[in-house]
Order: sequence, then C-alpha cells, then structure tokens
Amino acid sequence: MPLNLPENLPAIELLKHENIFVMDSLRASSQDIRPLKVVILNLMPIKITTETDLIRLLSNSPLQIEIDFLKIKSHTSKNTPIEHLMTFYKDFDTIKNQNYDGMIITGAPVEQMEFEDVDYWGEITEIFDWARKHVTSALYICWAAQAGLHHFYGVPKYPLDKKMFGVFKHRLLDNSLSLFRGFDDEFFVPHSRHTEIRREDILKVPELSLLSESDKAGVYIVASRGGREFYITGHSEYAPNTLDNEYKRDLEKNLPIEIPRNYYQNDNPDAPVIDRWRAHGNLLFSNWLNYFVYQETPFNPKEIDLLEELKLY
Repeated sequence: MPLNLPENLPAIELLKHENIFVMDSLRASSQDIRPLKVVILNLMPIKITTETDLIRLLSNSPLQIEIDFLKIKSHTSKNTPIEHLMTFYKDFDTIKNQNYDGMIITGAPVEQMEFEDVDYWGEITEIFDWARKHVTSALYICWAAQAGLHHFYGVPKYPLDKKMFGVFKHRLLDNSLSLFRGFDDEFFVPHSRHTEIRREDILKVPELSLLSESDKAGVYIVASRGGREFYITGHSEYAPNTLDNEYKRDLEKNLPIEIPRNYYQNDNPDAPVIDRWRAHGNLLFSNWLNYFVYQETPFNPKEIDLLEELKLY
C-alpha cells in the first residue's frame, strides 16, 4: 500500500531497503484519490522501531493511506529523541475534532501496574472514548487490548507466573469471518507479556466475541461492536529480531527471562531465528484494512459517527 508519510520519517528509508512501497507527502499530494486516514497511538518507548513495524504491515495494498502519529501529552518518552516527537507526532488536542478511517493503539511497558495507576490513564481512556465516535475501526494491541477491554467491559487482567515469551500456535474459532480470509487452520503469533486475559471473562460479556486463541498463549483476538474494535493480545507486527533483542536486553539487565519458545532454530539462542508469523501478520492487517476500514468507512469522514449501530462482519 502506498503510504502517505511525513517527509524524512526514518521508517521511509529503512523500509525502502526492504522493497516496501512508501511515499512521502509531496508525492502523495499528486494523486487524485481520497486516502484512508489512519492514526497510530504509539505507546512504546522506542517509537521508531514500532513505527517501522506497523508501516511495514500497512504498506501492501493498492490504496493510499495517510498516517498520523499520536503521542500521550501527559507522559514524556525517555527513549525517543524529543526532536523526533516534535517533528512527527501530534497531541490529542490537535486531532480530537478530526475523524479517522482506522486507528491502531500499541502496547506499552506498564502491564504489571494497575490500570488506574498508569500516569496517563485518564488521557488514554479519553482517547478510547473519542475513538468510538471518530474512528471506523480500531486495533488495540497487547497492553492496549487489555486496557480497552477493562475500560469498556470491565474485563480483568491476571499476572502470569512467568513471562509469556515466544512464538505460539493459534487457531480460529470461526474461519468464516472476513478478518480471517486466506488464513490457515493453524498459524503462529509472537507474544511478549507478563499478564493475561482469560477466555471465561470474555465469554461472560455478550458484547464480546472471542475469535482466536492458543492452547499455550490463551486469548488472542476479541472483537466488539461488529468489528469496529479488535483486541489483539499478541504481536503479529513484530520484526524477526524483536524477541531476540528483548531476550538479550533482559539478560544484560539480569532480569528473569527464559529463551523465547519456538523462536530460535533448535531452541538455540546462538542459532538463526525462524520467522513463522510474517505471512499471518501481513494477512491480518490487510484484511482489517480492506474489510473493516476501506469497505465500511464513509466517503465523507464526518459521517463516521453514524456507524455506531452497524455490524461489520
């Protein structure tokens, strides 16, 4: 997908070396079409890595997408240069009167805290509420999935005895859904988290649909509001080396960490990584963009708040 990105965004040059088609705003302005507008609320500390991971997956379709990056105003990132944030990121106050076809909210390294103890909880729940009237379909990833399910439906999270860390086999509970068109019966997804949500809590809420799970990693995808919200506990967007970097980082910090499961060849951290999830990740994001964003969003973005009662799958 040709993405309309801010000029000089570092991800542009990184992805061009991977033969990913991206364009800057100057070239995009010459194309006479209505681009999809997607806003990414990036809560991860190393923002450039997350930007690159998500752009890689949003880029393989004939449609043009205009990307806005959103940051939390009430929290200062310590791992991304302030110049990068000032150049490429917006505060919520500057976009809250706009409408978007799609939204992605990333995970955050705060999952072991109580939700209400997170210093930006008030601001992020305001953004969650805003998205329900201003966004056609939203993806909540990892901690954001837990936070959204807690905020909207009271679903609790639970601490794990040890970190869920590795690449795990998953299955579909209903393979007729358009989100899963082209999926295999079994597929792999990376996970990296210290907490979980449980299927019994999801099944108690009539407004929620459990779509995919894993025997080892548990709940994977939950949908609500007819596909206007998807809650995804894993990291289909991860690059091949992400878990390797996390593992070596924790070893250097002498943190308790096990070798990521089903990740290295022969489970040997000195051996190459086996990328088992790239095809699934690309298909998940392209299906979401096609069937739940492009096919359902109104041509006039001002009409997005009229979609409240529509069922999209």
